[in-house]
Amino acid sequence: MTGPRIRPRRLRATPAWRRLHRETRPEASRLVLPMFIAEGASEARPIASMPGVVQHSTDSFRAALHRAAEAGIGGVMLFGVPEHKDALGSGATDPQGILNVATRIAVSEVGDQLVVQTDLCLDEFTDHGHCGVLDARGTVDNDATLERYRDMALVQAEAGSHLLGLSGMMDGQVAALRDGLDAAGRADVALLAYSAKYASAFYGPFRDAVQSSLQGDRRSYQLDPANRREGAREVDLDVAEGADVVMVKPAMTYLDVLADAAAVSPVPVWAYQVSGEYAMIEAAAAHGWIDRERAIDESLTSIVRAGADAVLTYAAVEAAERWKDA
Repeated sequence: MTGPRIRPRRLRATPAWRRLHRETRPEASRLVLPMFIAEGASEARPIASMPGVVQHSTDSFRAALHRAAEAGIGGVMLFGVPEHKDALGSGATDPQGILNVATRIAVSEVGDQLVVQTDLCLDEFTDHGHCGVLDARGTVDNDATLERYRDMALVQAEAGSHLLGLSGMMDGQVAALRDGLDAAGRADVALLAYSAKYASAFYGPFRDAVQSSLQGDRRSYQLDPANRREGAREVDLDVAEGADVVMVKPAMTYLDVLADAAAVSPVPVWAYQVSGEYAMIEAAAAHGWIDRERAIDESLTSIVRAGADAVLTYAAVEAAERWKDA
């Protein structure tokens, strides 16, 4: 009996062959760790819906920053958890607000080793939990919000942020912030546009992490999960407005959108493995249903394989340390 002449299994036969033949190789330097810093915290506070993730005190934050730098990841994305909120999100533009304090700490401690990134959005700071200023009808006022974002950008730049993460999904936000920064002499500060950010069910644990006050939902400004072309359009608009990096969020359930963006974008394309995606892996692993480390690695590989140049993930440091030892 004559067997097949073409045998693809030959290249999968041994660990050495599989390693040599591997097409996609996630690297520690392509990972970014999201971090939460809580105002008034005296110690790290575990987040129940995100096992292994905490709201940091300033002391635990410093220690975690150095661990991240030693692991060799690419950067950190900072989120502040303030003690007080109001309708305008005043804490976001207070130089002594928790996010700006944390930014100065990060730049001082590891700014020469990691790209320090800051979330530029009002949702953590508003008492209504929306990403912008509300008008008299209770809807998000796009243009009034851009004014607040411009103020935030200047304060975050002054605090030392290397990269501003524009996550609010307001029309024209990239152009407004680029113009504002350049006019203030801060052409050095880069912009990460959360271009294709979908109104996803997978953000739930994040809202626990930032103690969200959200009333209603964000479907009037975040993208409909059913829309692929709209994601591509938002990427194109942000590139045209001057984004230095564009992002797709969530990552795992939007790999088609990510691949579309990676195929055409002239700037780097990142993806955010969001809180719910991370929590699903943790929950299934805790029940013994999946191999936790393999699932983390497979999920990150899939995101890079789809075209991400970098991945925001809560598993960044753990994965980087493990890969270093492999």
